[in-house]
Amino acid sequence: MELIKQSFSIKDLENLSGIKAHTIRMWEKRYNILNPKRTETNIRMYDSSCLQKILNIAFLNENGYKISRISKLTEEEISGMVHRITSSISEENRAINQFKMAMMNFDENLFNQTYDALHKKKSFRSIFSDIFLPLLNEVGLLWQTDTIKPIHEHYIVDLIKQKLYLNLADIKASKNPTKEDLFILFLPENEIHDLSILYIQYLLLHAGYQTIFLGPSLPLSNMKFLIDRYPNVKFLSYCTIAPLDIEDFIKEFQEIICENRQYELNLFGHKINNIKEMSLPENVKIYRELNNFIKTL
Repeated sequence: MELIKQSFSIKDLENLSGIKAHTIRMWEKRYNILNPKRTETNIRMYDSSCLQKILNIAFLNENGYKISRISKLTEEEISGMVHRITSSISEENRAINQFKMAMMNFDENLFNQTYDALHKKKSFRSIFSDIFLPLLNEVGLLWQTDTIKPIHEHYIVDLIKQKLYLNLADIKASKNPTKEDLFILFLPENEIHDLSILYIQYLLLHAGYQTIFLGPSLPLSNMKFLIDRYPNVKFLSYCTIAPLDIEDFIKEFQEIICENRQYELNLFGHKINNIKEMSLPENVKIYRELNNFIKTL
């Protein structure tokens, strides 16, 4: 697939590669590694091929190759060296860079090729935790620094979600529940970010639990029907942008869902960061790190 024409500032290259802008300028001057175009006001602008090259150079530099050596190589030789480095950490970094390029260029073929190569060696759980999660953290930072637009984030999240749905379907078809507890997963009203909670559902199914995922933006009152029907119920929610007041949400859960008996509520996401654990009801548990929850399964 031909690269989509895009222009990047030197600050964009810094954010995407991790190499400081002043270092890129020095490498350009001393080693002529990149040939940016310049605007009428003499501002450097880089195309997609420059971005790919600086990502490869950053990868080699992180793995012990000096820029003085890298600068003497052709682009084909640089790409070849990148592919020959096969340690697990390097493989993960290379995959993250490839996924970033797929995102920047809306290149689904590159995304699928990179994923398929990883999946031959790694489980989906390993790919998600070791590669997709760090990638998504980087994507969030790139969005905050205005290096990418929301359309880029939406694109890569949807591609990851496609793989997640496939693996959810596989595990539902191949693995029977071994535990009595049923986790009801839902997102509060006005919460639409469902990637993380879908992955938690995958982990729960993998651990042998039964699950029901009710989707985004669900009023608490809609779940009362379930507590009458299922005896061993635990609730789980992921709060990224909603509810507006997390403490009011917990209070509402206690009043609506726990009217007749206490039900466990497990909470994840950015909105829980300001909660004081000392003030929580005994049935409410918060997890600031996903690994802490995994250890309980």
